[in-house]
Amino acid sequence: MSASGGTKAIVAALAANLAIAVAKFVAFVFSGSSSMLAESVHSLADSGNQALLLVGGKKAKREATPEHPFGYGRERYIYAFLVSIVLFSVGGMFALYEGYEKIKHPHELEHWYWPVGVLVFAIIAETFSFRTAIKESNVLRGRRSWKEFVRHAKAPSSRSSSWRTSAPSSA
Repeated sequence: MSASGGTKAIVAALAANLAIAVAKFVAFVFSGSSSMLAESVHSLADSGNQALLLVGGKKAKREATPEHPFGYGRERYIYAFLVSIVLFSVGGMFALYEGYEKIKHPHELEHWYWPVGVLVFAIIAETFSFRTAIKESNVLRGRRSWKEFVRHAKAPSSRSSSWRTSAPSSA
């Protein structure tokens, strides 16, 4: 799979989330913080989401067949929908569980420096991922403002999107 059409940004996000998951798990091991364990699971779930988006992008590039004469381009939306379902259901259930446990078994804050270290590392990793997404989007955005780009983009990761042909020319 090539690193174009949004794939590079998704791969950067996947790498960042995996690195953050490892950092959070290490913080859990050394601090015993259940929050760090919950956060490491959250980052692993985010990594799974990026993997689903990569699968959807690859499947969407398949050529048209007699059974699917218009191609598979919309299949990416199915995988994006699955990502949203996973985020809301698994994330919500885990948040409810952790909230219940914290109310039932409250305790003093210990080893505060581990989560702070993870937070600093996560900011650095996410900044790298965000920078990659911006650089990739700038190619598609052209001279349009970010507001116009986001508002009119139907599929920002696709170079052959219909919005591109209807965008005003830079005369």
